[in-house]
Amino acid sequence: MSATSGDNARTQAGPASTTRSLAISGNRVDSRELFATEREIIIAHGEDNYRLRLTSQNKLILTK
Repeated sequence: MSATSGDNARTQAGPASTTRSLAISGNRVDSRELFATEREIIIAHGEDNYRLRLTSQNKLILTK
């Protein structure tokens, strides 16, 4: 099963990059796939956007 991330969530972060596929195993997504090309992703949740960032110390930060 795969999910798509891409243009829809990019309202405040600037120009969108290309759409890509992610492998999902049950309810698990490997963070290496999420951050394969960038260190920050935007998650659209209802009307809100959240930023999920990978720090230089390899930690995750989620902000609204």
